[in-house]
Amino acid sequence: MKTSWLVAFGMAMGLMLLLESIIPFLFPRRWRNTLDRIIQLSDGQIRFLGLIALIGGLASLALVNFYS
Repeated sequence: MKTSWLVAFGMAMGLMLLLESIIPFLFPRRWRNTLDRIIQLSDGQIRFLGLIALIGGLASLALVNFYS
């Protein structure tokens, strides 16, 4: 069964929101402390973390696409 691109995108967005909401829901104080520490990072450090997350996301998509 093939799903449309829009359905797959909606499911991916829902899953992303679900996963990203677990930590603030379970550990709000630790999440706030982590955000305070992130705010203190320089722009270059934040860009590097973003790049690492981007590469990790692309790699996981490539692996899923390769093995499906």
